[in-house]
Amino acid sequence: MQFKVPQFLDIEDKIFGPFTFKEFVYLVGGAGLCFIIYKLLGLVWGAIPILAVAGLSIALARYRPNNKPFINMIEAGFNYLTQSKLYIWKKSREKKSQKEPEKETNEKNIMNRETVRLGGNKLRDLAWSLDVLDLSKHKEN
Repeated sequence: MQFKVPQFLDIEDKIFGPFTFKEFVYLVGGAGLCFIIYKLLGLVWGAIPILAVAGLSIALARYRPNNKPFINMIEAGFNYLTQSKLYIWKKSREKKSQKEPEKETNEKNIMNRETVRLGGNKLRDLAWSLDVLDLSKHKEN
């Protein structure tokens, strides 16, 4: 017995011509807001707000950065602005002499590279731990 598996679940149905329901609501809402601005402010004073609202409604309906809806980008930006942020920096305690600042920084960089090379080889540590585990198995047999 064969069952029909639904496909294209992520594609919304086009209800109003070439527009989905969400796109249609964005466009109609933007057009309605543009009409209200036109009636309240007139064409001369309301031109810039009308263009801003029309641009936003068209972007919400049609613009898809990274193949995702534009409303997701607006939501992410709003969340970023409203969340508390943690800024961390490291203050240097010693003051560098103005005569040879380049030499001191070069020496520190060389020392940092050497310490990273000695202690930071995680692949070697992992291989060593695997060898130790294999040796323990051989001793038991």
